[in-house]
Amino acid sequence: MPARNPGTFIISLTCYDGAAKFDPVAQRGHFKRMAAAGIGVYAGGGGSGEAYTLTPDEYRQLMLIAREELKGKVPVRIMGVEPRSAEQMVALYHLVKPYDLDAMQIYSLDQGHGEHPNPREMETYFRDILTEVKMPCVLSSHMSVGYFIPISLIKSLANDYPHLIGINATNPDVRYITELRDTLGDRVEVHVGGPMQGLTALSLGCQGFLTSEGNLVPRLCVAVIDAYKKGNLEETFNTYALLLRVFQENTKHGSIRGIKAALAILGLPGGYPRKPRLPVTDEQRHDIARWVRDLDIKRWA
Repeated sequence: MPARNPGTFIISLTCYDGAAKFDPVAQRGHFKRMAAAGIGVYAGGGGSGEAYTLTPDEYRQLMLIAREELKGKVPVRIMGVEPRSAEQMVALYHLVKPYDLDAMQIYSLDQGHGEHPNPREMETYFRDILTEVKMPCVLSSHMSVGYFIPISLIKSLANDYPHLIGINATNPDVRYITELRDTLGDRVEVHVGGPMQGLTALSLGCQGFLTSEGNLVPRLCVAVIDAYKKGNLEETFNTYALLLRVFQENTKHGSIRGIKAALAILGLPGGYPRKPRLPVTDEQRHDIARWVRDLDIKRWA
């Protein structure tokens, strides 16, 4: 089943300076790179975007820069963070609504203390949000919260809310992704989280993959999709294999920490992590410099 409108999105980093302040100049430069590479962007996420550390005013400033640098050039969406209640997700919607970005991700509910919502609570949570939020929405079903949204619930929500346009899903059991794609049909986009299942997802007719590594090698991520669309299997496999090697090396150092260090080595905007994250050590930086050189990262940045 060929993928309809295949593509890839970065989970964008947020730029902080050496004093841990939000850096709008660096952020603008980072978004300009993404627009030039032609990659879709999720901004203000809780993982690679470190959005748990952003104040509301900083979040607004981030959304404004995203609108100015990305809107109309590449797909640009709001990622947000895992909420403790539907009200928190709705509050984020009202905060970002003035910036008129293309879509907003609705994270799965994280009740805290290791507790998972039951199916009725999940349904109430999503319906409370989707009834209030009046912009295109994308659900999130990732292992990071410790459970997955039942596919029957996703189908019901997609049937009842036309502005539900996609789902981002990460599941080590590929049967979940397969059933998700087969159940939703062509109306709802499906992207897998991370490059690990990227080609598997495309083979199933999903739209593509999300990636943190795209902050460093956006042109490589786009090259995988472009080669797939051209039907060039050799180029698809070669670029995808390189992306997996970037993923393998980068995750040794904690994903966004390693990416920010690699960007600094290349002289590109990215800035520093903000506490509680800490920058990589000198030893780690030496290792990052090695694979940045060996994998010819500059070519794809």
